[in-house]
Amino acid sequence: MSFYNVIEKYKDIDIDKYLENVSNYDVLRSLEKDNLDEYDLLNLLSKKATKYLEEMAQKAHEITNRYFGKTILLYTPMYIANYCVNKCLYCGYNIDSGISRKKLNINEIKIEGNEISKEGFKHLLLLTGESKIHSDVEYIGEAVEVLKDKFPSITIEVYPMDEEEYKYLVDKGVEGLTVYQEVYDENIYKEVHLKGPKSNYKYRLDSPERGIKAGMRSVSIGSLLGLNDFRKETFFTLMHGRYLRKKYPHVDVSYSIPRIRPFKGCYEKIIDINDNDLVQAMVVMRLFDNQGGINLSTRESLSLRRNLIPLGVTKLSAGVSTNVGGHSQNSKDTSQFKISDESSVSDIKAMLKDIGYQQIFKDWERF
Repeated sequence: MSFYNVIEKYKDIDIDKYLENVSNYDVLRSLEKDNLDEYDLLNLLSKKATKYLEEMAQKAHEITNRYFGKTILLYTPMYIANYCVNKCLYCGYNIDSGISRKKLNINEIKIEGNEISKEGFKHLLLLTGESKIHSDVEYIGEAVEVLKDKFPSITIEVYPMDEEEYKYLVDKGVEGLTVYQEVYDENIYKEVHLKGPKSNYKYRLDSPERGIKAGMRSVSIGSLLGLNDFRKETFFTLMHGRYLRKKYPHVDVSYSIPRIRPFKGCYEKIIDINDNDLVQAMVVMRLFDNQGGINLSTRESLSLRRNLIPLGVTKLSAGVSTNVGGHSQNSKDTSQFKISDESSVSDIKAMLKDIGYQQIFKDWERF
């Protein structure tokens, strides 16, 4: 069985109509429950629920403190290549975007890793563009081998792979996988993915499960907010997480709520996702999945990240450069998108201390 079978169950249900008909009573009844079903999830994602956002946020805060305390895991992304063979209308990496292309060699990767490790990071997110031609699995494996001595936790955000390829990288030292579906609505998915392997909706959808079967201990999923109604996208993201958690209870499932950021040749049909929308999506994630990780990246400003931390955030990126080799080289015009928070690691640590939170650099040891 695939999560696609779960999605198909809802194709005959008018989710828009259900959301429109949610009552105050429905929202309050769902808010009082500890274990939410899919209808509670829709109730809390409805426009009617925005009247109760403060109460929802308070409960999300209490749940987060209960399960995670006042701690935030800090990590940073490391971009080692940005070649891409896909044409995705919303992405700065797409094959026709006109950005400069770059790929680090193994020695440059080692130098980049050394610079990042000086900041204290032990959790590293390794990224490439989606091109198996330019960044094959052996290249990614070599990168992991030269980095794993300094980083006990290495996760990857690359192109979707077969189970055997994921297993190869797990054996090299990768322990986590990030794959964002981008948009769960299959029709919109086809509209925005015009060319390349990424246009295969089902193959991407099943990537987290293939990674888990290959031995990944953690997966991070999410949709790119701005391509579709955030309520429906958040619904399917969380249903995907529940599907994975029930089928593979030993795996750590995390969510991300990225909003589309400006990039070279920016997509013109972006749906506006305001701050209140973002808050609603995040607190509902915490109410629905009490123990799931929630990541808030530098796509959001420092002030917004500061304010949202108590409502469910467990992971923050810090000291971020989205340029290839951006920590050790003078890379320009190689980034996927413009970040909103350019704070240094010391700035993030000071912010966390100011609001009474403790940063964590390491919570995993590779054996």
